Amino acid sequence: MDLDAKICYCFHVTRRKLVNFVRRRHPKVASQLSECGGAGTGCGWCIPFLKQIFQEGKGGEERDLEKLTPLEYEKLRAEYIRAGKGTPPSGATPLPPAEQ
Repeated sequence: MDLDAKICYCFHVTRRKLVNFVRRRHPKVASQLSECGGAGTGCGWCIPFLKQIFQEGKGGEERDLEKLTPLEYEKLRAEYIRAGKGTPPSGATPLPPAEQ
């Protein structure tokens, strides 16, 4: 996904914001990325991807995030939430319509 793609749909945090946060603040653990606009503190969907961005900032390789398009990412998040695995806060990006 490109740098302007939204990673945290609950708090509207883009990949660019997260990458810059890692580059400037040098967090010691991935959970500190929550200090970047609250990323990862809503429904929880983006936490594995925040961990990937953290690892990339430490010189790790890019993985799943690079393989997904923004549309695929959004659909997978919707499936996650509809399965009852997380609850977005008010103000989060609405879910796309359910596929039938």
